[in-house]
Amino acid sequence: MRHDKVDKDSRVTLRYRGKMLHIGMGSANRGKRVVMLVAGRDVRVLDANGDLLRHLTLDPTRDYQGRI
Repeated sequence: MRHDKVDKDSRVTLRYRGKMLHIGMGSANRGKRVVMLVAGRDVRVLDANGDLLRHLTLDPTRDYQGRI
C-alpha cells in the first residue's frame, strides 16, 4: 500500500523492480490524495473515500503507464 498525491501533470509514481514508473490519472484527478494498492504488477488506485479511480496491470517495459 502506498499513499500519494496526483501531481500537476496528473500522474503518480511507483517504483517497480528498481525502476520509477509514472501512472497517468487524468486531469480530473489532479491534486487528489490517493492510495495505491499494489500486488505484483496489479495496481489499484483509490481516492480518499475508497472509490476506484484506476485499475491497471503494470507494463515494466514502459516508463509511462497511460490511460488506454
